[in-house]
Amino acid sequence: QVQLVESGGGSVQGGGSLRLSCAASGRPLSTMTMAWFRQAPGKEREFVTAISGRGFTRYSDSAKGRFTISRDNAKNTVYVEMNTLKPEDTAVYYCAARPGYDTIWAGTSDYDSWGQGTQVTVSS
Repeated sequence: QVQLVESGGGSVQGGGSLRLSCAASGRPLSTMTMAWFRQAPGKEREFVTAISGRGFTRYSDSAKGRFTISRDNAKNTVYVEMNTLKPEDTAVYYCAARPGYDTIWAGTSDYDSWGQGTQVTVSS
């Protein structure tokens, strides 16, 4: 199983930016689909963005145009750059992984490795 450690969360005012990192160990990123999910209080965990082993990307409607997922294979780390943040982006953000090269899955049950989560708080 892959070990995932997120970092980069914090508090920011609306309109601001944050970059989250997810360091993976145990398997190369090029063989995995890596995703970011988030969970707000009282809500279900939802898909945000993902990148496949071959570099295909997918975004939720709420993330499209504001968030960018990327990765550094040498560091085995995935990033999500979040811009123009809104109060509704407030949530715990989780990194997830599963083996994959081309396919991008958006369901929580599709992923078998999860990080511990990092809090993002956006104030108005």
